[in-house]
Amino acid sequence: MSSQEHQNMIDRIIFGLQVAEREMLEEKARRGENVIVCDDNGVIQSIPASQYL
Repeated sequence: MSSQEHQNMIDRIIFGLQVAEREMLEEKARRGENVIVCDDNGVIQSIPASQYL
């Protein structure tokens, strides 16, 4: 596998993960559920998924 092919594969995987994360957040928002996030200071919070979107 060439370097370019390897990078293309990594890019496709990252894109797929981003799509899956967005779909999960949208589903949680529809259900009125919270998500757990960590801010830049390391503080862990539970916030509504709709707010995270």
